Amino acid sequence: MLTSECICTHLRRAARGVSRHYDEALAGFGINVAQFSLLRSVQRLDRPSITSLAEAMGLERSTLGRNLRVLEAEGLVLLADGDDQRNRLVLLSDEGRARLDAAYPAWELAQRQLVEQLGEGQRDQLVRLLERLA
Repeated sequence: MLTSECICTHLRRAARGVSRHYDEALAGFGINVAQFSLLRSVQRLDRPSITSLAEAMGLERSTLGRNLRVLEAEGLVLLADGDDQRNRLVLLSDEGRARLDAAYPAWELAQRQLVEQLGEGQRDQLVRLLERLA
């Protein structure tokens, strides 16, 4: 194992491991954890603009746009015109909603497994620390 004092190195390594854990849980649903998270954000925000979705997820608009194009091509989201031509809205399609509903129990199990591994107290502490760093 790599020994380093670099916080970034440790965070990136942990993020890859955690992403792999969720990706394995979601593999049977044809989406990865990043796509699941994006679909959940669209669902929670209910017809967000691309700008507001990017801000909520902490992503650059260009990065979000690339990810949305993949989901749009798979029929999981729809892009609609907003109040003006500069403002596009992101909508969850019926297929996107069905995929989320189907994948949610697998995501929930993966989540529970990590919480059990950490314990609720350490999970809460980790979330607070990560929010502070973000």
